[in-house]
Amino acid sequence: MKNRSRTEIVGNILDAANGGATKTKIMYNAFLSYNQLKEYLPVLIENNLIYLESTQIYKTTEKGLKFLKMHNEIGELLQNIMIKNNNNK
Repeated sequence: MKNRSRTEIVGNILDAANGGATKTKIMYNAFLSYNQLKEYLPVLIENNLIYLESTQIYKTTEKGLKFLKMHNEIGELLQNIMIKNNNNK
């Protein structure tokens, strides 16, 4: 697996927590270690991108869903640009 940017990791976490997920599920779905998860969750909670719904379930907020949508759209745009550039060579 290639190195991911912080934004990619945040997007993976928000995607994993969409609809509700435990820390373990988020870790596995976002391909994170426990230490990485411990680093990211407080930052995402502080910035209202994710919240603790119950004692163990994390959920993506509306703000987090908007971030995820924009992140995915930018990813698609960049991918299309790369494809066009490769075709023009």
